[in-house]
Amino acid sequence: MIVCQFGVMFFPDKAKAFAEVARVLCPDGLFVFTAWDTLDTSDLPAAVVAGLAEMFTDDPPSFLTRIPHSYHEADRIRRDVAAGGLAVESIDRIVLRGAAPSARVIAEGFCYGTPLRFELQERGDVEQLTDELAERMTVQLGAGPVEGELAAYLILARRP
Repeated sequence: MIVCQFGVMFFPDKAKAFAEVARVLCPDGLFVFTAWDTLDTSDLPAAVVAGLAEMFTDDPPSFLTRIPHSYHEADRIRRDVAAGGLAVESIDRIVLRGAAPSARVIAEGFCYGTPLRFELQERGDVEQLTDELAERMTVQLGAGPVEGELAAYLILARRP
């Protein structure tokens, strides 16, 4: 069994990556992976993007929409998996509740802990931009603990 948690969206050539998975799996081996649904189905990352759109009206950072939330079409996933030599057994949409102590914690996590940081570095001081984003997100989500839905797909594929 091979498991990949929220990594397939980063593969530049998904079919080639799935072929590599198929190569190392035993016959009848299982590949389990997850991929985020569209951004509008995940409240907390959507709040990040909304805050960034307010901050950078002409050219907001696009990392979250361009990469993590871009691989959500079941038909495309099935085609890519099949092109890699695997057979999709199931694609299930799951929705969980995410929680954080504050909007600031979410802003810091995305601004410091994801490739969004590199887009922010091109636009100014990351610490100042993170502070501004945290303020905008606090207005949007409220002060104190925050919660929101996070939607993703759980995919099971097997090597024939």
